[in-house]
Amino acid sequence: MGSWVFFCFMGMCLFVLFQSDSCMATFQAIGKLKPGFQGAQMNFIDEGGLFLLSNNSLFGLSFTTTDKDVTLFLLAIVHLSTKRIVWSANRASPVENFDKFVFDDTGNAVLRTGGSVIWSTSTANKGVSAMELQDSGNLVLLGSADRIVWQSFDHPANSLLSNQNFSEGMKLVSNPSTSNLTYYLEIKSGDMLLYANYRNPQPYWSIRRDNRRIIDKVGGDVSVASLNGNSWRFYDKSKALLWQFIFSDNADTNSTWVASLGDDGFITFYNLQSGSSNGNSPTRIPADSCSRPEPCNSYEICYNSNRCQCPSVLDSKDKCGPGIGFSCNESQGSVELINAGNGLSYFALGLVPPSSKGNLDGCKSSCLANCSCLSMFHEEKSQNCFHFETVGSLQGSNNGSDFVSYIKVSRNGGHGKDSGGDRGSKKKVLLVVAILLVTTLIIVGLLYVGIRCYQKQNSVLVESPKEAEEDNFLENISGMPIRFSHKDLQIATNNFTTKLGQGVSPVPSPPSSSQQMNSHFYLSSFKSTSEHSTSLGPLDLNSCADFSAVRLSGPR
Repeated sequence: MGSWVFFCFMGMCLFVLFQSDSCMATFQAIGKLKPGFQGAQMNFIDEGGLFLLSNNSLFGLSFTTTDKDVTLFLLAIVHLSTKRIVWSANRASPVENFDKFVFDDTGNAVLRTGGSVIWSTSTANKGVSAMELQDSGNLVLLGSADRIVWQSFDHPANSLLSNQNFSEGMKLVSNPSTSNLTYYLEIKSGDMLLYANYRNPQPYWSIRRDNRRIIDKVGGDVSVASLNGNSWRFYDKSKALLWQFIFSDNADTNSTWVASLGDDGFITFYNLQSGSSNGNSPTRIPADSCSRPEPCNSYEICYNSNRCQCPSVLDSKDKCGPGIGFSCNESQGSVELINAGNGLSYFALGLVPPSSKGNLDGCKSSCLANCSCLSMFHEEKSQNCFHFETVGSLQGSNNGSDFVSYIKVSRNGGHGKDSGGDRGSKKKVLLVVAILLVTTLIIVGLLYVGIRCYQKQNSVLVESPKEAEEDNFLENISGMPIRFSHKDLQIATNNFTTKLGQGVSPVPSPPSSSQQMNSHFYLSSFKSTSEHSTSLGPLDLNSCADFSAVRLSGPR
């Protein structure tokens, strides 16, 4: 009976264990996953978020923290020895540690946050039977007979791996730069180009114009590009090799390389087999750092070694800018074109068709009439005129340039979209000055009132020098009577209504101020009174004898 209970218990445990695959997985798989898998980063904390390894253990599918926030995660393929991310599903929408990756029974793979799906392979009911992370770093969904239904190589992020085909219609997109600008690579019109992703994208590099390429076949249009060994190879639609771009002296065909488009606009090549930065290629695309859209700030001139300088015509402008925002917010009369200087060029020239043809005056007039034109370049020889509605960095050259460049600026020196910026600034200054002035006056007034109140409360009657001298003289004579002031007597007699001494009798009214001035009363019998005070009784100021013991002095 006991053994039967034990086997039943073990059977239930195994059932729960196997059923957990379709609930919440906590194991790390190698090679393949079957439909019914789901898991979150918190389920694989001990494995560093890694839940699927390639058979050779070079790559892993993992929940990986973002650079900016360690509490947010990307679903990413990582080269394990270098920790380099070679593909990610949700760069624009990182998830939290409890959000789930689900490979459901219909064959669809999705990443959910809350109740929303932020990424999906869209492969439901397409016969998918397994998910595999291949040794090449390619994540694939397989159908019957290992037919590839979906693969990450067809949906690159910002990197390309060895033997990964990059075809027309695909895009390689960088992470945003510090100015929130992204760059992208695509094959278009038989060429492969890099673009600055402005509102109207501007190209800044072309493989067809790069003189480092090796031509294997004259003519032909690029349809596919692939990293092979130490070169980037370009093929036409018939798979014929057109060009090669050699990016490393390391010709080891077994090396795994990755080409990565960075947020600085460069394509850089990394050798994943080396395990260190020493094996990385010094070759970059483009070769000239100043031929990128933003090696410097907008409108600044980039010289060799990335030296940035504001054009002299914009030195007086705020932040080396033209003083206008989107030109269509300005009236035509409030803007003008100024010469940006000699020997300047722009990264997109030669890669975009001219806006029009004509002489310099016609080019300037057409730019002024076009509210979206913020800068223009004119080539006298070809009479080509180029308009740009977004301006990146300008290019300086010691050898000069065939182009004449003009920048559209505000006539009134405004800053940004507000053409009345200066007037607004003056109003602000006047307001601040007025506030400071009023505050100062209030403080001075309060100090004056305080001082006056203090003086009034603590004011005393000051004797004249002559009277003070007389008083001091008399007080220094031995045997002189005690001096009482008018105020002392007023207090002692309750404003002269109470008699000092025996009984109560009316007291004469105090002398008027005119009578008090310079008047002194001395009692001649002070000595006799003081000697016989016990026999005479209390001092009576209303009697002549008693009054003679006191000297009265009114206010002076």
